[in-house]
Amino acid sequence: MTLAVPLAITGATGFVGQMVLEKLQASGTQVRALTRRSQASDNSVHWVSGTLADEAALAALVGGTSAVIHIAGLTHTPDPEQFEAVNVAGTANVIAACEKAKVKRLVVVSSLAAREPQLSAYGASKLAAEKLVRASQLDWTIVRPPAVYGPRDTEMFELFRSAKWGFIPLPPRGATSLIHVADLADLLVQLVDAQPALCRKKLFEPDDGRIGGWSHQEMAQAIGESVGRRVYAPSLPQWLLSFAAGIDRVVRGDRAKLTADRVGYMCHPNWVARSSHAVPKPLWAPQISSEEGLAKTAQWYRQEDWL
Repeated sequence: MTLAVPLAITGATGFVGQMVLEKLQASGTQVRALTRRSQASDNSVHWVSGTLADEAALAALVGGTSAVIHIAGLTHTPDPEQFEAVNVAGTANVIAACEKAKVKRLVVVSSLAAREPQLSAYGASKLAAEKLVRASQLDWTIVRPPAVYGPRDTEMFELFRSAKWGFIPLPPRGATSLIHVADLADLLVQLVDAQPALCRKKLFEPDDGRIGGWSHQEMAQAIGESVGRRVYAPSLPQWLLSFAAGIDRVVRGDRAKLTADRVGYMCHPNWVARSSHAVPKPLWAPQISSEEGLAKTAQWYRQEDWL
């Protein structure tokens, strides 16, 4: 895909956003990207300094563009109120900027956590943001990815690092879907100017194509295989995970990965992408099986001395 006018992205410096940016650059598409920190100059990317709370920055970001891919969001924080400020208010600001600039096309990255908003402040904020998108006058598509993994990821990396020592603690028994970041990025790019009948005003739950997803035990063993270890992967009760979240908060402070809010949705038994919300095959299909993707991700971690 190459667009004649620029495409705008929020979250381009994050895990998913970096992959989307790389794919757009490879296609020759001109991009405007929002950033909170100074970035190296690049002929194919115009960096706009600001945040989701900065009206002037968002106006500069989206004005005169063909579409917006809204990826930026908060996934974990020691202060659950921040989810409202970033995920909900931030999305409202992006929508307002698009409507004011008369940019109609908006692709939004949400989360499967929005299916069960009662489980976490994070999931509730994602659902609230989705409702704002649905109520807008834009030509929107919402994408709810499952667990996303791949090079540069720091979230699922915790599982790979644990697997290296032969031990992966798991939440109570359940199942989840997975998707490689490159496949997710391909989908987001394809959605920008896909045939309207296939994607406009629709919500999708993409995955790696594995029917029924992965049981937690299957996923743990697959990650173990990717690092060359047979792993012990016990299913821990929610009370113990909550206790561990408290320890992580003490040890890592604001950098804690396991938060009380995260424990809430981790313990839900079904985070499998629903076939009723699958992406139409003429539009997109995953290209990377999770067996292959996990192995290559582990290889990347080793090459970068993360493992």
